Amino acid sequence: MRRNVSDHAEKKNKVGVEVLLELPKTLSKSNKKWQLAFIKIYCSRTLLNCAKHAIRKPGLFPRSLSYTTIDLDHHQDDHHGDDHFKIDTETLNDLVKNKNQEKLESLGGPNGLVSALKTNTRLGINEDGDEIQRRRSTFGSNTYTRQPSKSLFYFVVEAFKDLTILILLGCATLSLGFGIKEHGLKEGWYDGGSIFVAVFLVVAVSAVSNFRQNRQFDKLSKVSSNIKIDVVRNGRRQEISIFDIVVGDIVCLNIGDQVPADGVFVEGHLLHVDESSMTGESDHVEVSLSGNTFLFSGTKIADGFGKMAVTSVGMNTAWGQMMSHISRDTNEQTPLQSRLDKLTSSIGKVGLLVAFLVLLVLLIRYFTGTTKDESGNREYNGKRTKSDEIVNAVVKMVAAAVTIIVVAIPEGLPLAVTLTLAYSMKRMMKDNAMVRKLSACETMGSATVICTDKTGTLTLNQMKVTDFWFGLESGKASSVSQKVVELFHQGVAMNTTGSVFKAKAGTEYEFSGSPTEKAILSWAVEELNMDMEEVIEEHNVVHVEGFNSEKKRSGVLIKKKKGENTENNVVHWKGAAEKILAMCSTFYDGSGVVREMKEDDKVQFEKIIQSMAAKSLRCIAFAYSEDNEDIKKLKEENLSLLGIIGIKDPCRPGVKKAVEDCQFAGVNIKMITGDNIFTARAIGVECGILTPEDEMNSEAVLEGEEFRNYTQEERLKKVERIKVMARSSPFDKLLMVKCLKELGHVVAVTGDGTNDAPALKEADIGLSMGIQGTEVAKESSDIVILDDNFASVATVLKWGRCVYNNIQKFIQFQLTVNVAALVINFVAAVSAGDVPLTAVQLLWVNLIMDTLGALALATEKPTNDLMKKKPIGRVAPLITNIMWRNLLAQSFYQISVLLVLQFRGRSIFDVTEKVKNTLIFNTFVLCQVFNEFNARSLEKKNVFKGLHKNRLFIGIIVVTVVLQVVMVEFLKRFADTERLNLGQWGVCIAIAAASWPIGWLVKSVPVPERHFFSYLKWKKRS
Repeated sequence: MRRNVSDHAEKKNKVGVEVLLELPKTLSKSNKKWQLAFIKIYCSRTLLNCAKHAIRKPGLFPRSLSYTTIDLDHHQDDHHGDDHFKIDTETLNDLVKNKNQEKLESLGGPNGLVSALKTNTRLGINEDGDEIQRRRSTFGSNTYTRQPSKSLFYFVVEAFKDLTILILLGCATLSLGFGIKEHGLKEGWYDGGSIFVAVFLVVAVSAVSNFRQNRQFDKLSKVSSNIKIDVVRNGRRQEISIFDIVVGDIVCLNIGDQVPADGVFVEGHLLHVDESSMTGESDHVEVSLSGNTFLFSGTKIADGFGKMAVTSVGMNTAWGQMMSHISRDTNEQTPLQSRLDKLTSSIGKVGLLVAFLVLLVLLIRYFTGTTKDESGNREYNGKRTKSDEIVNAVVKMVAAAVTIIVVAIPEGLPLAVTLTLAYSMKRMMKDNAMVRKLSACETMGSATVICTDKTGTLTLNQMKVTDFWFGLESGKASSVSQKVVELFHQGVAMNTTGSVFKAKAGTEYEFSGSPTEKAILSWAVEELNMDMEEVIEEHNVVHVEGFNSEKKRSGVLIKKKKGENTENNVVHWKGAAEKILAMCSTFYDGSGVVREMKEDDKVQFEKIIQSMAAKSLRCIAFAYSEDNEDIKKLKEENLSLLGIIGIKDPCRPGVKKAVEDCQFAGVNIKMITGDNIFTARAIGVECGILTPEDEMNSEAVLEGEEFRNYTQEERLKKVERIKVMARSSPFDKLLMVKCLKELGHVVAVTGDGTNDAPALKEADIGLSMGIQGTEVAKESSDIVILDDNFASVATVLKWGRCVYNNIQKFIQFQLTVNVAALVINFVAAVSAGDVPLTAVQLLWVNLIMDTLGALALATEKPTNDLMKKKPIGRVAPLITNIMWRNLLAQSFYQISVLLVLQFRGRSIFDVTEKVKNTLIFNTFVLCQVFNEFNARSLEKKNVFKGLHKNRLFIGIIVVTVVLQVVMVEFLKRFADTERLNLGQWGVCIAIAAASWPIGWLVKSVPVPERHFFSYLKWKKRS
């Protein structure tokens, strides 16, 4: 507040302003404001009294030639810039949270609020300078505090919760204690200490692996929450990140959009909001200027369109506070993981039984005096044997039995699934596919049918008006009468959800909205010289009917503001050409004359539409009428047809190849579109969905209404033969998905609209579009195709098959190790009373098998060979006949060789017992290394194809071999091994390498298509 005071003010009336301005520091912010207001009022009255000259006019101060300006604005330390705006953060937060209509009215309604926020409904905020940053620092940013990610320590603790690990730690503790007591600290720590180190190594690798995958999922979560929002800034409509929105932004809302922040409705028509995410109520809430004007962050636009002024962002919204307490669940169980859990449980039970039998045999042999020590003396001599020795011996037996369980239980399977899913999710992101639900990765590999949209998926979504018909004549805008051109200006400018922006003279126009709207606006501006701003200024909108996917049209009722015919309400419609044509009884010719539409004329117009559709054009018609009396309902009959335009949307390059790849892979492609049957057929042929024979086949191409009117039996009978469905509604798409699933198909569906949500949820795999897709569609989907390209859908199919194939490879590899380890230890324990593989050695094998093996096999990239197989289907067995053939052959070979070494190794190689056991351990590990190559391909004989591209696989093999050499040659006491000479190493490598030719020969053996276990079920039934 500023006041001017004469230099000759009376001294006796001077006031100590500085004393008045000294505010107590204990006052709250609101009380300080009241105090300042009181001071300003008091000082202004005092200054008025000090004026020497009389005030001639109320409210005016005569200034002398010399005067002083006193600034009474006192800047306190706790001011954060709210004074720049006419409203503070607390008031704004209260406004929407409590739906405070009285407070909004006191501010002057939505317009007053917009003014208080220093913004503009039409132009938005001015983003010049530091305006955006000032708003962010004053009102906060549109981000919320996330729950902290799980730390590495959390995963270490989780790994230690494993029962077998805890038992092993108990055994290690007892072994360590007895060893130190018997042999002293220097020599006695080896047995127990070795188990400790091995257990900690397994836990560390498992924890680090899980921690990295969790970080990967967190990164993907952040990407998926980065929604793009349309806002108006500097008069220009632009797309920005939801995180960049600030208070005062004017946000454009359309069907399917997520409301990005709390705000107040300022402009629009027929806006309905789904607030179920906040309130749980399924009924849609209407938002209008005359009723409820409040919009909540996190809710979805169900219908209509409009603009809102942002009032609260981030943690100041209820949605932000709610989301800050929600952590992403990365423990989602996919169907494959559930099946693997059952497999793990079954194998674990077998391992438990074998371990129990081994322990029982070892105990019986020990206490009957059968076992002997290294000197050849009996280990148990009744009462002469010390209790410490007995306990120590029993602990070793228990540790051996528990280690067998550790090796037997394939806990690496869930890790392998997590690894391959995380790896594929990361790689798919680079291939323009963002996975929202883990299960979709693997399910996509089983897909048998893909139902795809046309616009933007099969086509480029770069629309342009190429054909234009005024009446029954095709021509240019220059040959059309001014009257028709003006009507087109009204029909285009007033009946649109798009906008036109031009920064300054000489710059190009910017068009925003849907691709169809942009094409129409571009044509009207460039061909018809439409000035959108001028048309909007001249007319008022009375009523709007937004575009509806059922009716496939939109309409607007307008009235002129001044000039002629200001009393008349004019209705304008635009939409699918045949739908608009059916509403017309007259038409304008090129010269502007209205003619009656006779039957012959209607037939001629239908031929025009068909000829345009045959050229793959989308046909849009415009119609209008001046005698619309009802202001709440638009006239739908006896309209005048203004003209028809044809919009070209070219097919995407490479889409035909992608369709052929899917069809070659045994996946049926069905195109579901809203275009008319002629356009749909032309695009179907162009994309390769329809063959020349299908063109005239009435069952291959039909309209949604026809499919809808079939009985359920007819639908189930014909649905598999349908390849293209035109003029379809979202309900038709949902109906088709249900029919296909009922017939046993695994169905993938693409969708971009809000109304596609039911079909996306019903499908086995919902694929939403990242560019044109609404937030409702994205939330209903499992995978978001970021570039809206069908070629990316084909890539997702390939990745899905790769995930499933990689997991099958690992299962085959791991079960081979399980079977071999269990059999060799069990036979050795029963026959010799000792296990050749110690606890530490088995834990090392477990590490190779579970973690390193999973990393090597789960990160194989997809190959084109995957697209040459038939779909897996819904009920295909996890372990196929081919896998059983491969793993049984390798297991049998490994068991045979190791048993020969166990019983004849000493005599064959003329070595000690310890060297023999080292030979068994070394051969066993190297067999797994060589068999890892065999596992790279379940069917192909050439297992080295593409090996140079997988550096991770090569790296893991090298690391495994190097660590094995270290274990055998340098960690003798730790691993309980003896050094081997070059000849012995050569024998071990030769025995292990023999698994390659065995694998090559075995893959030549044919297997029946029918699963082995199906024969058992058949016999059981009979």
